[in-house]
Amino acid sequence: MTATATPDTIDAGLPAGWEMVIGLEVHAELATATKMFSPAPNRFGGDPNTNVHPVCLGLPGTLPVVNGKAIELAIRIGLALNCTVQRCVFARKNYFYPDMPKDYQISQYEEALNVDGHLELPSGPVIGIERAHLEEDTGKSTHMGVSGRIHDAGYSLVDYNRAGVPLIEIVSRPDLRTPDQAREYVDELRSILVTIGASDGKMEEGSLRVDANVSVRPVGATELRTRCEIKNVNSLRSVGRAILYEARRHVTLYEAGERPIQETRHWDEEAGRTRAGRSKEEAEDYRYFPDPDLVPVDPSPEWIDEIRATLPPLPSQRRHALMDRGAPAAGAAIAVSRDLDGLALAAIEAGADAERVITHVANNLAVDRAESLSPAHFADLIRMESAGELTATQAKQVLADMVATGRPPGDIAAEKGFQAMDSSELETLVNGIIDANLDEWGRFCAGDDKARGKLQGFFTGQVMKATKGQADGKAVNALLMARLARDTA
Repeated sequence: MTATATPDTIDAGLPAGWEMVIGLEVHAELATATKMFSPAPNRFGGDPNTNVHPVCLGLPGTLPVVNGKAIELAIRIGLALNCTVQRCVFARKNYFYPDMPKDYQISQYEEALNVDGHLELPSGPVIGIERAHLEEDTGKSTHMGVSGRIHDAGYSLVDYNRAGVPLIEIVSRPDLRTPDQAREYVDELRSILVTIGASDGKMEEGSLRVDANVSVRPVGATELRTRCEIKNVNSLRSVGRAILYEARRHVTLYEAGERPIQETRHWDEEAGRTRAGRSKEEAEDYRYFPDPDLVPVDPSPEWIDEIRATLPPLPSQRRHALMDRGAPAAGAAIAVSRDLDGLALAAIEAGADAERVITHVANNLAVDRAESLSPAHFADLIRMESAGELTATQAKQVLADMVATGRPPGDIAAEKGFQAMDSSELETLVNGIIDANLDEWGRFCAGDDKARGKLQGFFTGQVMKATKGQADGKAVNALLMARLARDTA
């Protein structure tokens, strides 16, 4: 009897002693006006079988013509992924599906356009890129039945609007080890594609799709075991869930004395599990051979350099620009993901403390119109907070008003009556609150770190209530610890 992992066996990882080996194949539709080898429009939607042309329908006597813009965008992707851009040859990948009207797909096999690259994740790991090659997309089959799968369909419908859309397949090396890394990789790759204008990256429209190759092995082992390929995963959440389910399924099989078989599988989002598809083909099953209707593409070094010169700053470069100025890595990643790194960098360059800038960007600027904030005003706010003129709570309130009105922080703080409390005045207040709550203070002095932490929040809250939020929380905590040292000496 075959052992099967079920959805309720999935937790945050694998049983002790096992690790995942994950490689991703990401397919991204390129942002061209027309299709890869025909003048048919490349656009999402439309009535079925309206964005078509004799070439993408595979009609007899038609000949493909390479879309030059698609080549340019593919080179941009290769350069952004630190690949070697080289001479490439289009090949015919032969298989027989209704959604591929020619009964072959034009792709690249032995000589791909982009090879041997890498991508740096925001969390630090560097993932190798095996290749990023050009091909044409297939059409779309809709199986009319209860499950939408072919096995119980009464009939199927085929829409060729997508057939022939220019597609780049980006194949990672098996360097990923966790579902979180896989999600992070896809998110970073999508951000790169959108940044350089190569694709809109809309997973919900199918313009970016993920195939995940998953296997497991004992920790410390180096061999690559039998893998299964999960096809056409179309959301970041599903990428992580599908990989984790499949890895757990493999471990269950190995621990039962069995082995997974190499096959393609499909992710069932509703059931939270993968389901068997077909036995996994190898390259020889597709009978690749150079397409006789297409000549090799050999981009000149001059053209490659011209394209390189047009690349905008990439997400990793933008993160490092902030980190080089003292921003923490995690905060820099958040700033870039929200497209607020320019604001943060300008404020830091204007003299604001980098960590306080990133703290506000991460915690207080996930709002509309944040990008319109004046860097100079933002830097002034940080200086006022750093100098103790505003508490953290007050600075947050002033910042919200700055985003809404565009006014400078000094004017807003004065209008709200915010001003720094005199240190001796604050100390007197803290001591008075302690004297009014001696039972709590006794437990604070005698308690362990956990109990003391709760009571520290109590005393700080009392001070904030008495000062209507104007006290500096850090200063209050410092006074509490000073009093503790005196009372327990």
